[in-house]
Amino acid sequence: MQKKQTLIIAQIFISLMMAFLMTGIFSLLELGMTQAWLYTWIKHFILAWPIAYVLSIFVGNVSFKLANKVTS
Repeated sequence: MQKKQTLIIAQIFISLMMAFLMTGIFSLLELGMTQAWLYTWIKHFILAWPIAYVLSIFVGNVSFKLANKVTS
């Protein structure tokens, strides 16, 4: 089992990377590679990251429980 501090830091990094990549990809698909895309990407990333972090806390716990059931 991981230390709680390690899990929290991992959730920060995972949520940051996922929010950054997902908002970038979807806004790029919508707007193309323009200045408006960069502005929209950053704006949506700033909104998405805290939401992704909070959701990752709940989803992470459920995911670990499911993974333990599947692998045991």
